[in-house]
Amino acid sequence: MRARATAAAGTVLAAALALAGAGLLATVRADLVASAASATRQQAETVAQLAVQGRLTPVLHAGHGTDFLQAVDAHGTVLAASPDLSGRPALTAARRAGSHTTHDVDPLHDHHRQRLTAVTTDTPDGPVTVYAGTSLRAADEALDTTRAALAVGCPLLLLTGVVVTWRVTGHALRPVEAIRAEVDAITGQDLHRRVPEPGTADEIARLAATMNAMLDRLEDTGRRQRRFIADASHELRSPLAVLRTQLEVADTHPDPAVRAELVHGALQDTDRLQGLATDLLLLARLDAGGGAEDRPRQRTDLTGLVAATVLGRPAGAHRRSTDLAPGVAVDGVPLWLGRLLTNLLDNADRHAAGAVHVRLAADPGRGVAVLDVEDDGPGIPPADHERVFERFTRLDDARSRDEGGSGLGLSIARDIARHHGGTLAVVPAPSGTRLRAELPMAAPHR
Repeated sequence: MRARATAAAGTVLAAALALAGAGLLATVRADLVASAASATRQQAETVAQLAVQGRLTPVLHAGHGTDFLQAVDAHGTVLAASPDLSGRPALTAARRAGSHTTHDVDPLHDHHRQRLTAVTTDTPDGPVTVYAGTSLRAADEALDTTRAALAVGCPLLLLTGVVVTWRVTGHALRPVEAIRAEVDAITGQDLHRRVPEPGTADEIARLAATMNAMLDRLEDTGRRQRRFIADASHELRSPLAVLRTQLEVADTHPDPAVRAELVHGALQDTDRLQGLATDLLLLARLDAGGGAEDRPRQRTDLTGLVAATVLGRPAGAHRRSTDLAPGVAVDGVPLWLGRLLTNLLDNADRHAAGAVHVRLAADPGRGVAVLDVEDDGPGIPPADHERVFERFTRLDDARSRDEGGSGLGLSIARDIARHHGGTLAVVPAPSGTRLRAELPMAAPHR
């Protein structure tokens, strides 16, 4: 990139210098020639006025900016001339009256260009043409000097521009190389490392900040995965050990009634293991970007889904009530939306003292459906409002695993809400606990 940038800058600079040099030479040449032509024309017109007035003398004296003069009548006879053209024949044939022409000639044979101006005027003795000329030696010398200066200056400017571009580009890309080297050295075992951020507040600084933000997310993901694996191993180890113990005792116990009771307990532990494995697989799919996203979404009647889920639950010790707004619809996967609601209801049933209330409303101003699941239990301390959504979290460590669940229900519910573009959080309630899910509503039918 450094070489390409330098080559591109050098090419552009070379083209610009070439155009500027050509333009400068053309301008200088035009100005010098125009100045010489103006001086000779003015001198020729002055001599022509003398001829008209009959005051023309045989010897003409050239003024400033003019090297030679000559006056010729209509028959080609030289009437007057400057000393350097004395005895010379007429330069050209007489011109039409009133004409002004300019030519490149060399009457003095000094091997330099000459600028000749002819002015024809009418006199009492007939038409007279006055020729005034000057050498362009000074102009040629000035052009030669300009060419020499450009021949030396342009390459120096080009070289300076290329060197400066090479060094500036290298200095600008040095932080990029430092970022690349650091990223290349980072492995899965040292995600705590970060790329250097130059304090320049430019695009490279923003790139470094973005890279570090990405590394923060990768480190957080890796930490969560390691914690998930450790928690899953811990959660699976205990029920497996209990199940093995029950089966070993049942296998050797002589009392059939005890064996039947042990086998029944083993079946219950197997059901809990199966549910835990299902939850772990679902979390793994959600973490990998799957779950609800890899299934086709459809317009779902959330009002009907909530009513069917609440009514379809087996009767329990708690009173359940609903307050559902009609016609609330969202775009999503009904299976996963049902799982979200089931997990919220399971959590409410587990902690309620005597009542569970489900409320569904639409918020057209924000375009979301608001689902509240509230219980009259002991509530969640404000400091734990976020911790309850962490995996394998049980706020009451004294509870048994049968009563407290696996600690994955609310985590799964929040992940499902996020995959549908919504949120799940604990919100203040007069008493007990209120969990609120907000999901984007489906676009109205046209």
